[in-house]
Amino acid sequence: SYRSSPSAPPSALPPKSPPPSCTTGANPPSLSPVYSAPPRRLLAPARASAANPSRLGRERERSAAAAAAMRIEEVQSTSKKQRIATHTHIKGLGLDANGTAIGMSAGFVGQAEAREACGLVVDMIRQKKMAGRALLLAGPPATGKTALALGISQELGSKVPFCPMVGSEVYSSEVKKTEVLMENFRRAIGLRIKENKEVYEGEVTELSPEESESSTGGYGKSISHVVIGLKTVKGTKQLKLDPTIYDALIKEKVAVGDVIYIEANSGAVKRVGRCDAFATEYDLEAEEYVPIPKGEVHKKKEIVQDVTLHDLDAANAQPQGGQDILSLMGQMMKSRKTEITEKLRQEINKVVNRYIDEGIAELVPGVLFIDEVHMLDIECFSYLNRALESPLSPIVILATNRGICTVRGTDMTSPHGIPVDLLDRLVIVRTQIYGPIEMIQILAIRAQVEEIEIDEDSLAFLGEVGQQTSLRHAIQLLSPASVVAKANGREKICKADLEEVRVLYLDAKSSAQLLHKQQGSYIT
Repeated sequence: SYRSSPSAPPSALPPKSPPPSCTTGANPPSLSPVYSAPPRRLLAPARASAANPSRLGRERERSAAAAAAMRIEEVQSTSKKQRIATHTHIKGLGLDANGTAIGMSAGFVGQAEAREACGLVVDMIRQKKMAGRALLLAGPPATGKTALALGISQELGSKVPFCPMVGSEVYSSEVKKTEVLMENFRRAIGLRIKENKEVYEGEVTELSPEESESSTGGYGKSISHVVIGLKTVKGTKQLKLDPTIYDALIKEKVAVGDVIYIEANSGAVKRVGRCDAFATEYDLEAEEYVPIPKGEVHKKKEIVQDVTLHDLDAANAQPQGGQDILSLMGQMMKSRKTEITEKLRQEINKVVNRYIDEGIAELVPGVLFIDEVHMLDIECFSYLNRALESPLSPIVILATNRGICTVRGTDMTSPHGIPVDLLDRLVIVRTQIYGPIEMIQILAIRAQVEEIEIDEDSLAFLGEVGQQTSLRHAIQLLSPASVVAKANGREKICKADLEEVRVLYLDAKSSAQLLHKQQGSYIT
């Protein structure tokens, strides 16, 4: 190896000597642990490659292989797609400021009289003049009865309870029919409780649990207290909290940057949301951002809670058994679905009425929507007669597509399968069959909601199919026709695609005619 020294003559060193850690020769050198420098040829790769064309070719092959190994694919967007249901396109009743129906608005087409009638019902509900009354939506199948009920719920907003159910839900082997009806009645009655409470409110700036040696001995440690910092617009405050409040913080999943409030009397913790200062922290996040609270950390605040009467029933009906093994086993073996007694409901009604009289709570009558009401029997109808007269009663909306038929549980016939004495209490709204133009407009809205491209001729043909069969069948042909179009290399549906899927899928009328012709081939 060559070693340089100050006394060595210049001629003793070769003109291009390798670094001190390398040796020249056939045998591979051992690297020095003190210094290791790359060979000089690596410092000028362009000249070395130009001097050696074969090396340049090998480097190109290696880079091509690396590019082949590195796969770059286009991924789909991570934004959540909303599931498209039957009535996803309904956003309201589509009325103007005077309550007049707009031709095409809020997802609705046609049914102007029915929409205006429902608009008056919404106004009466808001003015609390509709409680204890019932509305019947009657009309042929596929005329928008359920859509009208959903439009009413959209107009009322999320603060008014809306409880949908189907007539056949009342039949259960565990619970009485009238109990199911009463449970849904109380789900549709809201209670807005307002209380002035002393609270600590602010954005969490610090959350530090302090540990200490366990009082029971052993090696484990227990949390003695938790230090939390809260910040508002006016200032900050540091609090020392009990370990039980720390458990409540964990249940609420509180983290630094969240806006919370802690009730001073009970120690109850409520997470309001994430502070809006962190709104740009993530591109996509399912968080509700709220502004930082104003005023002092320690303040008196009006707390508004929206609950339903059923929530109060269920909270007070929980069995309060002992902690011994027999009580725990009894609770585990108990049926999951238990009836709430009438006595308990009467006690809760007394407390609710007292709160209303004292101005602490406000009653919010909601909407109970019973679809396919003809499925109820005479016992349920008798119960509805009494329940509608109760002082704590919601607005009841019924829907049916039956004409004159037998009342379930009896031999008598009645309009819509509803007893006459209950029909006298109902305000009846009629829905009409859609015309050809309205049907095409509805199909165009559904195609837009489902992100399906279709031309005008195909829409007109599909409207004719809907007139011959039903609107529901025509809507159901959109998705398979879109799949057929994409299989044929097209994004837009054409008439040939619709004709192909129409042959594949029969409607109810065609299936009934085929069944009548081939009746001998089926088991009866």
